[in-house]
Amino acid sequence: MKKFYKLLLIGLFILGTTSIQAQDENNPWQVSFGMHAVDQNVDTGTQMLDFFDVEDNWNISSPFSMFSVSRYIGNNLSFGVGASMNSITKYADFMQMDRASEYHTVDAMLKYSLGDVFNWGAWEPFVGVGPGWTWMEDTNWMTGNLSVGINYWMNEKWGLTFQSDYKHNMGDGVKMPSAGINQRLDEGGSMSWSAGVSVKFGGTDTDGDGIYDDRDDCPTIPGLEEFNGCPDTDGDGIQDSEDDCPLQAGPAEHNGCPDTDGDGIPDNKDKCPKEAGKASMGGCPDSDGDGIADVRDNCPNVAGPRGNRGCPWPDRDGDSVVDKDDQCPDTPGTVANNGCPEGPSEDDMARITEMSRGIQFAFGSAIFTEGTPPVLDAIVEIILKYPKSSFSVEGHTDSIGTKGFNQGLSERRANAVTNYLTSRNISSSRLSASGLGETMPIDTNVNNAGRANNRRVEIIFVK
Repeated sequence: MKKFYKLLLIGLFILGTTSIQAQDENNPWQVSFGMHAVDQNVDTGTQMLDFFDVEDNWNISSPFSMFSVSRYIGNNLSFGVGASMNSITKYADFMQMDRASEYHTVDAMLKYSLGDVFNWGAWEPFVGVGPGWTWMEDTNWMTGNLSVGINYWMNEKWGLTFQSDYKHNMGDGVKMPSAGINQRLDEGGSMSWSAGVSVKFGGTDTDGDGIYDDRDDCPTIPGLEEFNGCPDTDGDGIQDSEDDCPLQAGPAEHNGCPDTDGDGIPDNKDKCPKEAGKASMGGCPDSDGDGIADVRDNCPNVAGPRGNRGCPWPDRDGDSVVDKDDQCPDTPGTVANNGCPEGPSEDDMARITEMSRGIQFAFGSAIFTEGTPPVLDAIVEIILKYPKSSFSVEGHTDSIGTKGFNQGLSERRANAVTNYLTSRNISSSRLSASGLGETMPIDTNVNNAGRANNRRVEIIFVK
């Protein structure tokens, strides 16, 4: 028994000093212990049924004669060592001994799990290969081992393990004086059989949610089993990673988001989550139906264009041409003339004619008298009401003086009036000036009163 414990310590030392890169796998350590049996009567001629001849060939040990420990290293591979102790009373055919021989082994094994290949649920088949060392009858030898076995896992940690190993004898044997040769103590190989209890441990549960990290899709956040360890913070049955609103419970049809106003648009996509609205408006209402959501409509109850923030365009002069398109927004006009009158009204033209009589010049010159500029400013105010209208400025004189002088004087006076009007923001393109001299009198030139009437400047609307 003491030798067995020494061998066990040797095996644990071998495993402990082996450099293995641990993987992030659930319960990477496995310890197995149980019963062990040895069949030394094995060679190339052994029939299949002979391997299972328990009565004649199997040396069965006590219930606690086998121990192994292994660690998962990734890709379905595990590395481990095991030790066994036995008492041989059923020898190979060529050996006859009337006493029992102590038999001890230490083995290393690289094990490959076939659980993913066969997918047998709780049953996990495996195969293994590795070297070993056997002690018997004051001699020892190295073996090459091939193993097959199966684990049956009753739960996350505990299971049963059944394993069979073929151990090929790689030693030269022991000197047999009677034969004069080196003779192995078995027939070149042996079979070992074991059955025992296995326990897995070492699994990591970082977030403490009872789900090991290797099966936990959210290993650092406590979660639920049904979501592979991921949380459902709002408890709506949709895990947070797939929930568009993980902090607010909502139906699956809206990916976990609520619809507070019941308009069929989830709150996270609803620009007006507390007011039922239209999908085309981003979930907001459009009370006046002008295609502009109420929240952006300056006149939510009166339809209006988008360019004026949902309000009707103003029309100050009431001529059916809105102010933005009305070139004469304060003067009624026609649509055809962009909201401007087709021409000055009769009253305005009468006023212009009446005020034109107040345009006076210094004697024989084109210089305005002191009272003329205010008269011209009043005329400008009327003309500016009609920005689409054009006017002709005509200068006239009496018959005193030569015709040539009078013609030039009338032209200069007409140009003086035109220049004044353009200086007051009336476009020159709307004005034309002409001098008619003494050719178009409106009164007699016989007396002063008649001549005064003939000395005039007329401003005429050009249709």
